[in-house]
Amino acid sequence: MAQKQMRVREAGITIGVLQPGVLNSITDVPGVRVGHTTLVAGDSIRTGVTAILPHGSNLFQQKVPAAIYVGNGFGKLAGSTQVQELGNLETPIVLSNTISVPVAMQAVIEYTLGQPGNERVQSVNALVGETNDGYLNDIRGMHVKPEHVLRAITTATPGKVAEGNVGAGTGTVCFGFKGGIGTASRKLPASLGGYTVGVLVQTNFGGVLQVNGEPVGKTLGKYYLSDKLNDTPDGSCMMIVATDAPLDARNLQRLAQRAFMGMAKTGGIASNGSGDYVIAFSTDSTLRIPHNPNGILLTQTILHNDAVSPLFMAAIEATEEAILNSLFMAENMKGKEGRIVEALPVKKVLEMFKKE
Repeated sequence: MAQKQMRVREAGITIGVLQPGVLNSITDVPGVRVGHTTLVAGDSIRTGVTAILPHGSNLFQQKVPAAIYVGNGFGKLAGSTQVQELGNLETPIVLSNTISVPVAMQAVIEYTLGQPGNERVQSVNALVGETNDGYLNDIRGMHVKPEHVLRAITTATPGKVAEGNVGAGTGTVCFGFKGGIGTASRKLPASLGGYTVGVLVQTNFGGVLQVNGEPVGKTLGKYYLSDKLNDTPDGSCMMIVATDAPLDARNLQRLAQRAFMGMAKTGGIASNGSGDYVIAFSTDSTLRIPHNPNGILLTQTILHNDAVSPLFMAAIEATEEAILNSLFMAENMKGKEGRIVEALPVKKVLEMFKKE
């Protein structure tokens, strides 16, 4: 019988010390929207698209501060250099599989050009990330089409985010178990600004799984370099960090670096063939960068360096929990060439905690 899906916190495991937001999701950050398109067909199509929108208005005309941190660069994060150079984001963030990056870029560009107010736009920096789902998915078949990407963007909503085998996480594998989409958040107390940090991940990487410090992978005998795990730790992890704190690109990059520490806490090793990237952005409406400014000066109020440490901690905790949620919410999947990837045996994991 299939195990009951539950998030880490629902299973009684509390990650970190900070409190989550109401939904414990990236959409706890005001304005953030998430959409999925899931493609499961026949015996070998196991893929999809996930779109993250910082706000519901025209992103090209009202850009948001953003930054990127490259943990390990074996990947295809299209559009990253302009974000790094200018410190802002002007399109939805789209995640899919490796081979589908070009078609996703085409769809994001079409979406942007088609928005009212963008009739004279002639250059669009589409930001598209990926992980390689080729173990379960017929990735060479290039089944993701522009309409699938557009559907994920146009159906993106605030509120609860589906996790596990959905969207860009449909065909992924993490620590030898079924990976997927996961999300979590942290809400700072009012005395520290009351800001929220939300994280969404697409997990497709390996190492030695740890759950809240418990050596789960080792105990289960399923970990990188063990005899029982024949697959590779390669594959990639995309981490999207959103906050409503007034951070500029410089401090957003520092925030992104801390998210990578959250990945490390789960036992990820950022292997040679793993593209591990963090994209961070702020939704603070006072920091939006107009495409057509009224003058040559921008006046912005940003958080002091001394006030960012709680946000760093929030990013670490939310990333760790988001990755674990992607595993706890995933289900067994059979895909290409009859391959089967089983979900993390949550019941066995919980028994490990009972023995403590």
